[in-house]
Amino acid sequence: MTTPVPAGQRVLLIEDEPGLVLTLTDRLASEGYETASATDGPSGLGRAVSEAWDLILLDVMLPGLGGFDVVKEIRQQKVTVPVIMLTARGQVVDKVLGLKLGADDYLTKPFEMIELLARMEAQLRRAAASAAPGARRYQFGDFVMDVRKAELSRRGERIDLSAREFLLLKYFIEHREATLTREELLNDVWGYHSMPSTRTVDVHVAWLRGKIEPNVKQPQYILTVHGLGYKFVG
Repeated sequence: MTTPVPAGQRVLLIEDEPGLVLTLTDRLASEGYETASATDGPSGLGRAVSEAWDLILLDVMLPGLGGFDVVKEIRQQKVTVPVIMLTARGQVVDKVLGLKLGADDYLTKPFEMIELLARMEAQLRRAAASAAPGARRYQFGDFVMDVRKAELSRRGERIDLSAREFLLLKYFIEHREATLTREELLNDVWGYHSMPSTRTVDVHVAWLRGKIEPNVKQPQYILTVHGLGYKFVG
């Protein structure tokens, strides 16, 4: 029996075997995951570094670009999402190489679905724990927030945020998936005594979206919950 999956857990499957793609996609959907797939190395790498994922399942033997090269490039791009490698190779040296290049786990084909699900849950729990309130680094999409340095970067390039924008984004990240009212944000990020206007929240959200959203008209990270407030889903 597997643990229920939180809403919005997105998995990228980079695999070129059509039968396995279909099987995994159907089973993961039945377990509550949102699954997308890529069938070659270059397209898989492109999606891995340009979109927000909670976990990546990566085959080693891929056309165009091998899985070892894909995971290496993912890590060089500062993407910290958990990666589980899937392969028919069972040699210890291959497992060690994959882990050294940045994979978090390694599963040899053929495998039992229940084992894959258990390993996925373990990686997702670790990722959630590292992003719990009080953590020093957070990751969403290809952004990395370093709390101690008070810096936000995208693929290694620093994004300039004001102190208030940084605190607002940190609060959003620490309350992922929660609907936050303007009053709550104003109280916890500003304090009513310093800025008693909910319009201030809207203005700062608009500024923040302009710096992190690929399309400010269709936000993918900071969503508006009409009549209530905002929700961070990165």
